[in-house]
Amino acid sequence: MKIIVAIKQVPERDARIRIDASGKWIDLQDVEFAMNESDAYALEEALQLKEAHGGEVVVLSAGPERAGKTIREALAKGADRAIHLQSSDETELSKFDALGVARLLAAAIKDEQADLILTGLQSDDLGLGQTGVILAELLALPHATLILKIEKTDSGLKVLRELEDGWFQHLELPTPAVLTIQSGNSKLRYATLMGIKKAKTKEVKTVSVADLAATSSEPVVTLEAVKLPHKQRTTQILGGTPAEAAAALVEKLQFEVRAI
Repeated sequence: MKIIVAIKQVPERDARIRIDASGKWIDLQDVEFAMNESDAYALEEALQLKEAHGGEVVVLSAGPERAGKTIREALAKGADRAIHLQSSDETELSKFDALGVARLLAAAIKDEQADLILTGLQSDDLGLGQTGVILAELLALPHATLILKIEKTDSGLKVLRELEDGWFQHLELPTPAVLTIQSGNSKLRYATLMGIKKAKTKEVKTVSVADLAATSSEPVVTLEAVKLPHKQRTTQILGGTPAEAAAALVEKLQFEVRAI
């Protein structure tokens, strides 16, 4: 079973953000980067499927040279090889919208003949939640979103989707297919020392974004400006019994403030 996982390198969640001189993106100087959270869960799902059924996990990432650090992290965790769509600088990929990026990814993997393609639900920086779905359309493959769990069956895949208000949906899909993965259902693994050593010898195929640019087109969506959110202090009273208030406080610290 060959699984391709698209991963993206994004600014760290706690990075100090400043708007750059153009007003269209953030100043990347002195910013630390990490693997996009939902992409990390997509990688974990792929590695678990490989451990259970065998096969190969290939990571796919578009970005400048610095994205190589995130690619090596994925290889150290257990991916077998990687494809790096390398941009010439920090601004080259900003010329592409979600459709353009999906076209680049589709062109890079068209000859891989993968059984399954996984992406994160959305990126932590832009948060569009479109690239994986568009990729499925470009490849003419069945797809499902908001996936929490994947099981391989004799006829294809059985997946669990998260819906609204605590509802879930079970679906069966044939392979090959494209799935976008929701965060939080699995415990993410750490790279072992042996994994880090092995990652240094694993194949990373580099493809220039410029070489694939002919497969893309003029963007249909353009980013005109970005602005920092207005900071406002508010007070919230947590009601209920002491135990209920404590549970609500822990939930907010964990999922909203991300302090624990």
